[in-house]
Amino acid sequence: MADAGLPRAAHIKTRSIERTLLPLIKQISSLVATRGEAAAGGAAVQRVGAAVCCAVERFVAVGETIADDNPDVRHSMVLACKEARAAGRAIERVCAGADGTGAGMVAAARALLASVTRVLLLADMVVVRQLLLAKDKVARSLDRLESVTNFAEFVRAFTEFGGGMVELARLTAERRADLRDERRRAQVAAARNVLERSTLMLLTSSKTCMRHPGSASARENRDTVFCQMRRAMDLIHYVVRDGLPGHEEHSQELQPFSDSHQQAAQWESGTALGALRGLSTQVRAARARGGADSGRRRALAATLRALVERTHDFTDSAYTSHEHRQRILALAERIAYELERLVAVAVTLEEQGGSGAALESACAGATSAATELEKALVVAARDQARDLAPLAEEARKLASDLAHIASSCGERESERLHSIASRLHEQLDHIIEVCKLLRHIAMSETLQVSAKFAEINLRIYGPQVVTAARTLAAHPSSAAARENLDVFVDMWAWLLSDSARLAKELLDLTEERPDKQQYSSLPRPGKHGTTSKPLKAVKLDTEEQAKIAKSGLEMKMMSSEMDAETEKWQGADENNDIVKRAKNMSSMAFAMYQFTKGEGRLNTTQDLFTQAEYFAEEANRLYKIVRQFSYQVPAGTVKKELLEHLDKVPTYVQQLQFTVKEPTVGRAATFSKVDNVIQETKHLMNVISKVVTTCFDCANKVPLPWASSVGVIKRHQSVAPYKLDFTGLSAAAGRGAARDEEAAGGGGGDAKPGGSSSDTTM
Repeated sequence: MADAGLPRAAHIKTRSIERTLLPLIKQISSLVATRGEAAAGGAAVQRVGAAVCCAVERFVAVGETIADDNPDVRHSMVLACKEARAAGRAIERVCAGADGTGAGMVAAARALLASVTRVLLLADMVVVRQLLLAKDKVARSLDRLESVTNFAEFVRAFTEFGGGMVELARLTAERRADLRDERRRAQVAAARNVLERSTLMLLTSSKTCMRHPGSASARENRDTVFCQMRRAMDLIHYVVRDGLPGHEEHSQELQPFSDSHQQAAQWESGTALGALRGLSTQVRAARARGGADSGRRRALAATLRALVERTHDFTDSAYTSHEHRQRILALAERIAYELERLVAVAVTLEEQGGSGAALESACAGATSAATELEKALVVAARDQARDLAPLAEEARKLASDLAHIASSCGERESERLHSIASRLHEQLDHIIEVCKLLRHIAMSETLQVSAKFAEINLRIYGPQVVTAARTLAAHPSSAAARENLDVFVDMWAWLLSDSARLAKELLDLTEERPDKQQYSSLPRPGKHGTTSKPLKAVKLDTEEQAKIAKSGLEMKMMSSEMDAETEKWQGADENNDIVKRAKNMSSMAFAMYQFTKGEGRLNTTQDLFTQAEYFAEEANRLYKIVRQFSYQVPAGTVKKELLEHLDKVPTYVQQLQFTVKEPTVGRAATFSKVDNVIQETKHLMNVISKVVTTCFDCANKVPLPWASSVGVIKRHQSVAPYKLDFTGLSAAAGRGAARDEEAAGGGGGDAKPGGSSSDTTM
């Protein structure tokens, strides 16, 4: 069923469609698994078939309403709804035993999943087109703003532009939250940042240009802002259209922020770390197959060329130390030698045969050289990243000095202005070089995209600070030019802060950290608690660790965030239970992150599952403590926010415990369970972090001894994603949304799920 009935994952770009399909897939899978009983017309199966048919009817009714409201998809939607209705009725007939055997059930399941997926994709297309219409409206407003010639018309055009930007911001936030692909989410976030930050510059640069129409520097400022905003909207258009069915063939179209598709592809995935890991994967494949044919040998040569080309960014940089440059060059030569030896051995084995000892030795040598080169590149990038914070601070001061000189001296001291501008350009080049190296060692797609756009925005907006200063120097008494320069200096400071934050994140992520402090109340796997009969312990191999590395990295970042939150309680009593439980959970989460890297004290999958169960128990204890604490908080907005976050804890505890206790057979199922456990732990960690943060806010309102030094932490919540509900298909789906009334209302009640009481025994 997994192969025959599931829709292609490549067609599903959004989380809302995925969440809608999961209950249906689960129900259909259970029906197919019991198709023998279905053919016999069992009473339970008949009820399930009838429930599926009723749910499909409700779903189809929604689809037909969408078709009535959107003529452009009406024909396709009506056909898809008709197919879904027919498939739902076929399922009901098969479950009633009136239409064929188990083969009929499989065919009906395929048809139902395909038609429902098509309806969902068409509905999603409507949402995408709404976003594109909002984007086109903003683009037209930009064109009008660019062509205005007087202030009154400009004010009217800018008001229209502002309304369109608000709508576009809302729709892009929803789409970003709904996208499944991490890179696409990061790209939309980068485009939204450009639009948001450029809006004020658009206002001031346009005002300056109208005030001084003969100024070439003022026009350059304005034209640069217009160009960047259009590029950002082009990127949004590109990402959103990628989610439309039938646009896969256009995926090689020109991307914004690049001059050709080849450059775009290189921007997308052309990192030195990616080339090294691709090379290691090819070497492992050659070892597993006992050799490499001509096609795989050509692929190895192409990957090596790409790797050498990407290491040039390190060796050609004027800011790379001589020692790092020589080591990188030497290791690149060693990799080339090891791969040449590997190819020679593979050719010999192909032509003459022989033992695999030589191949094993060649593969080991190539893998070892790749590992050492990766470490050398990370060390070289880290060495420059450490200089980024003082560089950014110096560049920020230079921009302030530039603004002061431009406003006070006019053109009389143009030589001094030119000197500071030259120093600012030098600092800018250095910072851009560092961002380029950071992108090469970024371990997640989000960080890669962040580094890429930090470099692009610095390269384009950085020189505009000097241009704005020249405008003010030419018109020292102009209030518009002064305001324009201030806004560009603020943008410069913003970009520098982004670069420094990016460098800090990558320094933290690439730093070798020992195990965290073990707290006395932290459970040890296999010694205490209510763990059920353990499964066979398994160690993950390298490929499996790579697959869950992204989730583990997110877990690590949440752990660091929790540490930062608990550090705010410096004035608290050491025995404060909220702080203690939060630190325990942070330590557990960090241990689970280390497991995804093959490090730390959790050695097997059973250790991970046991740790996850204790994590859920610790969350349960924290829930009870915070529930008691909430009774001391006076009524108000902060208490309401605390209870909203707190009421989500029982659901996430329940989901994690159910996932941990789910039985598995086989290595593939065990790995899937590991991935699910990591995901559920991450979700629970996220809501616990929000609970702890809101407790800080509440502590300021409660006269407790340890609340005196607690600061207020503000957290911006993202816009809820667009959702398509497919209700009534599975009890499991409803169970995830249910809330334990006793836990929510009782003073010290456990956050127990509705299942067995032994699940959360304290």
